[in-house]
This record gives sequence, C-alpha cells and structure tokens, in this order.
Amino acid sequence: METKKAGLSKDRQKKIIDMVSGYWKMLALAALCMVVVAGANGAMALLVKPVMDDIFIAKNKEMLLLIPGLAILVFFLKGAGTYGSEYLMNYIGEKIIRYFRDGLYEKITDLPIAFIHKEKTGALMSRITNDVNIVKGMVSTAVINLFRDFFSVIAFLCVIFYRDWKLALGAFIVLPLAFYPILIFGRRVRRFSTGSQETMADLNAFLHETFTGAKIIKIFSLGNFEKKRFKEKTGELFRLEMKKVVAKALSSPVMEFLGGLGIAFIIWFGGMRVINGTSTPGIFFSFLTAVMMLYDPVKKLSKLNNTIQEGVAAASRIFDVLEEETVIREKEDAVVLDEPVCDVAFEDVRFSYAPDEDPALDNINFTVAPGEVLALVGMSGGGKTSLVNLVPRLYDVTGGRVTIAGHDVRDLTIDSLRAHISIVTQEPILFNETVRENIRYGKMDATDREIEDAARAAFAHDFIQRFPHGYDTVIGELGSRLSGGEKQRLCIARALIKNAPVLILDEATSALDSQAEKVVQKALENLMKGRTSFVIAHRLSTIDYASRIILLKNGAIAEQGTHDELMAQKGAYYELQSMQAAKGSSGAETIPSSSPAAVARA
Repeated sequence: METKKAGLSKDRQKKIIDMVSGYWKMLALAALCMVVVAGANGAMALLVKPVMDDIFIAKNKEMLLLIPGLAILVFFLKGAGTYGSEYLMNYIGEKIIRYFRDGLYEKITDLPIAFIHKEKTGALMSRITNDVNIVKGMVSTAVINLFRDFFSVIAFLCVIFYRDWKLALGAFIVLPLAFYPILIFGRRVRRFSTGSQETMADLNAFLHETFTGAKIIKIFSLGNFEKKRFKEKTGELFRLEMKKVVAKALSSPVMEFLGGLGIAFIIWFGGMRVINGTSTPGIFFSFLTAVMMLYDPVKKLSKLNNTIQEGVAAASRIFDVLEEETVIREKEDAVVLDEPVCDVAFEDVRFSYAPDEDPALDNINFTVAPGEVLALVGMSGGGKTSLVNLVPRLYDVTGGRVTIAGHDVRDLTIDSLRAHISIVTQEPILFNETVRENIRYGKMDATDREIEDAARAAFAHDFIQRFPHGYDTVIGELGSRLSGGEKQRLCIARALIKNAPVLILDEATSALDSQAEKVVQKALENLMKGRTSFVIAHRLSTIDYASRIILLKNGAIAEQGTHDELMAQKGAYYELQSMQAAKGSSGAETIPSSSPAAVARA
C-alpha cells in the first residue's frame, strides 16, 4: 500500500467530524465546563483590581473578608470545570480510538490475503497501536485545549476591554504576530511526524521478523548484524524525532518573545496613564494580569497545533487502510452453498498476481470428482499453491472460472464457500490458546467429546494426555511448546472437526522427519476419507495413494495421470522421481526451485 500525502481530504475530515459530533451531548456538556473554566480565569483577572485598590490602597477590611471567599469559589469552579471537561473529552477520545482499532482489525481481516502478504505485519500492527493513540491525542486533548483556550481568550478580551479599551487596542498591535509561528512550525511538525510514524511502523515490522526468526539469527551468528540494523533504524527514528522536537521547542519561545514585546508596550503605555492620573494601579494591574493570562492560551495554541498536525498525519495513515479497496467481492445475489459432497472444476483458468506480470497459471482445465484425491506436483514456482488458493477465493481468477458443486465460486457467498473447505499447510498455524480451543477453531460449537474424537482420529490424543493439563494445556505462540509432528496433528484434528467436503493439503508433511511423517500420514489418510482432496507434495514418495497426479510446470499442466501411467511415459514426472530417488540415497529429497521469485509464489 503506497503511502499517500500526509493530510486529510475533505471526505476524511468530514468522517472525523461526524464521528466526534455523534457525541454532541457530551461535547455540549464539556463545552459548558470549559465556559466555567474560562469564566473563572476571567474572574481571577477581575479580582486583581479590588485586591490592589480596595485592600492594599484603600485598606477596606470588608473587602479583605469578601475577596478571599470569592477567590476560593473561583478556584473551586475552575477545578470542577477542568475535571468535567477532561473526563468527558477523554471518554469521547477513548470511544473513537476503540472505533478505529475495531475498524482497522475488521478491515485488515476482511481484505484479501494478497494485501496481508504485501504489507509488513509490524506496519499493520503500528496502525492499530501507535497511530490510533496519536489520533486520540488530537481528538481529546487537542479539542479540550481548543475550546478551553478559545473561551479563555474571549473571557480575557472582555476583561481587557472592560478595564481600558485604549490600552487594549495597543496590545493588539503585537498579538496577531504571535499566530504566525503556529502556521510555520505546524507544517514542519506534520511532515516530521509522518516520517517518524512510518519509521516506527518499519521498526515494528523489523522487531516482529527478528523475534520470530530468533532461532535462525542465533544459529547463523547474525546477532551483531541484526543489532547494527536495529541501531540504524532507531538512529533514523531519533533524527526525525529530534527534528520534530526542534520545531515544537522553537514555536513556544518565539511566541513568548513576541508576547514579551506586547507586555513591554503595555507596561510603558499603561504606566504613563497611571502616572498621568488617567488610570489607577488596580486597573493597570488587572489589565496587565488579563493580558499575561491571555498570551498563555495563545501560546498554547502552538503546541495544540502540533498535536493536531501529528493527529492529521496518523489519521491519514489509518484511512489509507480503512479505504483500501478489496478485489474479492461478494455478489449481492450470491448463492449459499449447501452440498454434502462437492466436485471442483477448473475451466480455462488463467491467473496473474498483477496485471503487468506474466501469468502464474495459464490454460488450466481439469475436474476433481467428489471423494477423489488429486496430487499436484512439480518444481517450486510451478503454480501449485497458486492453483489451490483459487478454490477458497483467496485470489480470483484472471480468466476462466473455478466451480465447486457446479457453481462458479464467484457466485457463492464467501462464508458458505469457505465453510466447505479445510486446509492443512506446511507451516502449522496455531494460536496461543489451549489444545481444546485450537481444535475447536474448526467448529466453534464442538463438544468436548467431538474434540476428543477428532484428536484420536488425528493420532493426537495420546500425546495430549501426557501434557500437565491435557486438553486445557496452553501451547504457546504458534504452538511453540510442541514438536513439528504434534503441531501438524493438531492442525489435522482441527480440519477433521470442521468436516468440510473439500480438503487442501499444502505440503503438509514436507517439514517433518520420516518418523513423524509416518504418524501424520496416517492421520491425513483418516482426514481424506470421502473428501475431495488436493494434495501438494514435494516428496513424491508421499502421494502413492493419489487417485490422479497433475504435474505443473511454469503455470501449465505438463502431465497428468496415475503414478504408473506417468512413470510409463518417462516424461517430466519420471525425471522428478528419478532425481528424488538419487537424492534420497544421499539424504536430500527436495525439488530444486525454478527461481527465487517462483518459490515465493509456489
């Protein structure tokens, strides 16, 4: 997904505004609290005159009792208003952050597998964790300060003009200059914030990859190399963050200096009026207090703008995901598939991963009958995995069609289509839950007895019973506490309990040693009974049971038939068998890849 220009279009701005305005009652109450805070700030400036003129100059004892009481009331109201506004706006911010997180997760989950493969896992995680927190700061903190400072400015302006309108006009000569740094530094903050957010996403992706591949890093003694790469990334992040710090740090001093010019003018001009007898010390100090308090919220607007610019950059990255178009769409009149047995047919299928790429599959025509076991073989990059991915619509064909039970898969509801398909992959995918919950993933309403029966059929029950807590044992991230064979048998139990009529086995035993492979192979035989099965295999010795074998080469069907028929032809399949037999005697059984790029697509 390409990074778009940091900023929010009018449509995106409207979405955020509509989202926030959905809480208008809370916003109105929060605004009322902020008005109370602003009124209290203005009252504090007003109290300076009676303190100065009535208490210190006139020495009025009644005012000595009244003014402190009023001061206590003012500070109480300010505290209550501050609490109310903080609570209400943070509630709104937390609700919006939850909306974004839920929306991002739902969107990423619904997007095609191609999107997941294209994006870095860490970058997607950064959207959900880091970016939404920045948006929360914009929505809650920035809005609180915006309203509070706006109302405070209004209150102080009222005090200023009430006390001395001539002096107030002089103060406004400098005040507009204080807003200029807000615009200049705000643009820089947004630019550097976008860069740091992208770098943070890249850092998250790096961490995910290195933690996942910790074993390889240690075995290949690449710890120092990865440490160096990490330091380079943190160095880039440090550089961008410091540029952002400079832009933020400069904005406040510049505004303070410009504000200081205004204060100096007021002291000179106001002092002249007091000396000339046209004003009193109380009026002057009340006016000066209001002006100094006025410059404070204006100065805060600079920091507020920085927060908004960071939020805009983060919101833009979030909307880039939320607005990502999906190419796997369900028709409005899609049919619900409800067949106990299914045949699968490929009719003139052509498939490319991108419009400008050569086809990964071309002119594919065959039918797999209900209950038939079809083996797909060939060198890596031949198109085996690409082919089976078209059945559950992980990708859509570029040309031709794939049918299941006579229906074009694109005419079916996606949920009903995938409910009829189970898969066991080369790399077992398990979750950091109990054994029971991992098996139940195939059928969420399965009973404990059904789970145990599926485990027995997958030859998993015995080793599960040896765990300290049996079926309630937590297996660790990606099943890290299990051996390869144990993990694969749990995946088979999960596929068994789903009881789908179509089964895809994508090199389900290629990563296992020979002893584990024998046990898993028995479990797979139980799994394939009565099911329309696609079996992708690198080791040809594991597909003797297949009803039919198709050899794919460069995305096309090169040969097909039974094992004996293909061996009799002495073609490509015969050569692969001979190659593996020779390599098997030397302990190597893997088929060479046609190209590095092809391996990624196989």
